[in-house]
Amino acid sequence: MTSLSREDVAHVAKLARLALSDEDLERYTDQLRAVLDHARDLEAFDFESTAPTAHPFAAAAYLREDVVVEGLDRDEVLNQAPAVEDDRFCVPQIIGDAP
Repeated sequence: MTSLSREDVAHVAKLARLALSDEDLERYTDQLRAVLDHARDLEAFDFESTAPTAHPFAAAAYLREDVVVEGLDRDEVLNQAPAVEDDRFCVPQIIGDAP
């Protein structure tokens, strides 16, 4: 268990100019103590043989080559639209003058 006291949390809160109630101090002391205990648990692991990484998975696995492909035919797409005006999709107005 970390030797973090309620007074330590109150001191840090004062430095950060945070006004904490007694209830907040109790809750944050418990939470911060749990975080520090978890950090201590992580110190027990041997990471010497683990290579530093920015992400646990290889980023290349999620990437694809950027290949230019033929787009859709504009007239064909517009012919399938429910409403067209001036060679564009026509949709109901959702922003504007409110009653």
